[in-house]
Amino acid sequence: MSVDIQLRFDSEAITEFSKANSEPAWFLEKRLAGLKAAGELQLPVLEKTKIDKWNIDQFVPFQTSGKVATAQELDDLVKGQIDADSVKSLIVQKNASVVFQSADEELKNQGVIFTDLATALKEHGEFVQKYLGTVVKYDEHKLTALHTAVVNGGVFLYVPKNVEVSVPVQAVFEVAGDDALVCPHVLIVAEAHSKVTYVDTYVSGEGKNMVANSVVEVYVGAGATVQVASVRSLSTEVHDYSFRRASVDRDGKMEWILGEMNDGNTVANNTTILQGVGSIAETKSISVGTGSQRQNLTSQVQHIGTHSESDMVSKAVMTDEATSILNGITKIEKGAEKANGVQAENILMLSEKARGDANPILLIDEDDVKAGHAASVGRVSEESIYYLMSRGITRQDAERLIILGFLDPVVAEIPVEEVRNRLRQALERKLG
Repeated sequence: MSVDIQLRFDSEAITEFSKANSEPAWFLEKRLAGLKAAGELQLPVLEKTKIDKWNIDQFVPFQTSGKVATAQELDDLVKGQIDADSVKSLIVQKNASVVFQSADEELKNQGVIFTDLATALKEHGEFVQKYLGTVVKYDEHKLTALHTAVVNGGVFLYVPKNVEVSVPVQAVFEVAGDDALVCPHVLIVAEAHSKVTYVDTYVSGEGKNMVANSVVEVYVGAGATVQVASVRSLSTEVHDYSFRRASVDRDGKMEWILGEMNDGNTVANNTTILQGVGSIAETKSISVGTGSQRQNLTSQVQHIGTHSESDMVSKAVMTDEATSILNGITKIEKGAEKANGVQAENILMLSEKARGDANPILLIDEDDVKAGHAASVGRVSEESIYYLMSRGITRQDAERLIILGFLDPVVAEIPVEEVRNRLRQALERKLG
């Protein structure tokens, strides 16, 4: 059922923000269509998770912050996510403001565009319009409609044909302040036979009743490779909704590496559409549930092209009274001959009161395919603990080593050392 709540923003506030940022008329029209749809559409239907009492739309969407001239002037919270001395291509957004950005001149010379969404709308408006909102539709449900209405920033990354970006580009999104919102839209377009890695992190400062509502759209051209890594470490005061989707052309490859380290309630949907012949999708995700938080995490691949391949691995650790739903969905459409889709969901339980559900789903409409799934929910092996303790390790350290070993195959895939280290620190923090 839909949620009828008095909004804290209206079409006038949205129009004012849009005009202040010199957005094109078509984008404002899309915003207003999203606002109208948000009042009519229902919330997404989620497996075993009700979100009607979560903070969906009670925020002030366009809170701004001042810019800084150098990376060294960024908040300590943000500097903790990057190497301020070496980062070359970086965008930092706090609430509704891009407070810092830098772009490698070498990338510019190659024709790569890496800029904030507001700038892209002004300087590359027709190009952005061609792609934005075509994989994640604004009217899918109430959350995507709200996102479209109040999107307050984001990233546009374009890689021309045959260009390989050797160094990852990065973004940091911070939400801070009472009733604050960070609502970025990330649009990545990789032309044929190009290659790029995009990394972002989400953090939260002081504040209450905060919301993150983000969308990532990726277009992988023929023979192109795109890697997206994301680490989210938002506080208990943040309700986090993220929708990531990629469309992959012939012989293209999409790789997702995701660390869900939030302390608050989380909904995440990650979908790859394998359109082309020989297209590939790999998804690796980890999450840790603590306290009384609720997580609903879905990884999905839709096979349309023949000879397409997908591999999904999701791992979660649950403690205290946390609840996590891990959904893995492999959909092989009629005509996707020789497709091969495998998935595995594994949950490690550390508390009698925690709850973890692993739900592998295969939906197959074609005969000449391969598909498989595996799922497990269990506790730390007492034999393994005993073995480590017999080597002089305390029980607490033994459990910690086993848990980190359980998750590290995904952590090790993070392509930026600083982000990889921050993820390991987030794991240590959440696991005490």
